[in-house]
Amino acid sequence: MDPESQRILDYLTEVEEAAEDVLTTKQQIVDLDTKRNRNREAVNALRDEMSHSEKVMVCFGNMFIKLPKAKTSGMIQKDQEQIDKEINDLRKELKAKVNRLNEIQGKPELRGYNLSPLSTEELKAVSSLFKT
Repeated sequence: MDPESQRILDYLTEVEEAAEDVLTTKQQIVDLDTKRNRNREAVNALRDEMSHSEKVMVCFGNMFIKLPKAKTSGMIQKDQEQIDKEINDLRKELKAKVNRLNEIQGKPELRGYNLSPLSTEELKAVSSLFKT
């Protein structure tokens, strides 16, 4: 294989790997979001069941264990916080990976892609400016 063909093959391989990395991260976000929605459903089901009994059956892998509702709800809330953190981390990584893919392809960086929402203090300051 001549050097020019090898260079093109290397370039295409690099683009393909970067694109695969972006798609993998997106799929991880979707999977975690699905899990987060299931946890939300479980918390709502526990809330609706609060009056019936003190303990609920919880499935861990292939076992069912009877646990107090408060403990179960706490475990789900803790899991929910962990999932939210993982999703936010993956979203931050995704931005960098998309920029890397665009860089490899010679495309300009996406404009406005690195924006973040205003903090509470910043929002209060902006609204106070418009009230005068």
